[in-house]
Amino acid sequence: MLKRSLQARRARAAWLFLLPSLVLLTLVAAYPLLRTMQLSLYQASILDYPLRPVWVALANYAFLIQDAYWWLSVKNTVIFTVASVSLETLLGLGIAVLVNARFPLRGLMRTAMLIPWAIPTVVSAQMWRWMYNDVYGVINDILLRLGLIAKPVAWLAEPSLVLASIVAVDVWKTTPFMALLLLAGLQSIPKELYEAAHVDGATPWQQFRYVTLPLLKPALLVALVFRTLDALRVFDVVYVMSGTNPSTMSMSVYARQQLVDFGALGYGSALSTGIFFIIAIFTVIYLTVLRVEVD
Repeated sequence: MLKRSLQARRARAAWLFLLPSLVLLTLVAAYPLLRTMQLSLYQASILDYPLRPVWVALANYAFLIQDAYWWLSVKNTVIFTVASVSLETLLGLGIAVLVNARFPLRGLMRTAMLIPWAIPTVVSAQMWRWMYNDVYGVINDILLRLGLIAKPVAWLAEPSLVLASIVAVDVWKTTPFMALLLLAGLQSIPKELYEAAHVDGATPWQQFRYVTLPLLKPALLVALVFRTLDALRVFDVVYVMSGTNPSTMSMSVYARQQLVDFGALGYGSALSTGIFFIIAIFTVIYLTVLRVEVD
């Protein structure tokens, strides 16, 4: 009886400590989400003053299902997410393993690798946009000097190249973030395990496969979830580099176009709600497939 009373008091104390955070989270996250879902059931324009919403029930969602541009934006976003997250994970893991080893100036190397991630996304996107320019861009200049191309390439104008070009920028920008998360996971692995594996005759590859990867799964899961959620709602790098180009338009860019450019408050809210549920589905899939139990 005493034990149950103590547990009840601890539970009440825990809820009291969590209450300010829960209230703040409700104000900054839950209310805007619920408000967006509510507006998605109306037809309204932000150009009207005062706002005169008209109840249309699920008409916005019915139009969304038939909207070819929406599905094109979903396709672009999924391709962007799969390509960028896959490359960032592989490169981030390689960099993390490299900087986790002992070598001279290791601290300087760890600091330098964070520079791309520290640059604001809008700044780095604009910088790469200039570098990709087919008239004065440094990338075309280098490739022409090396004889790898015969004439300048319009990287951000060719439909077959523009999405890959943006993925390359995102990989350059965000790989250090993946490397940082995975480096933290590597440093939590006890060195004694590697020493024991070495005594048992395990090769470096066997140590990596049977010691590093299994123990790195929790950090890898966190990194994958963070980057996938971030990539699915990508906006800034796509909008700065290609605007509303249908070849690259992401879900967030399309939602912004409907809300701001066209003033369609109801349909834009439906698009935003659709983005939320797609991200939620990806999160559930990740947590189900990659779930690990940590002792």
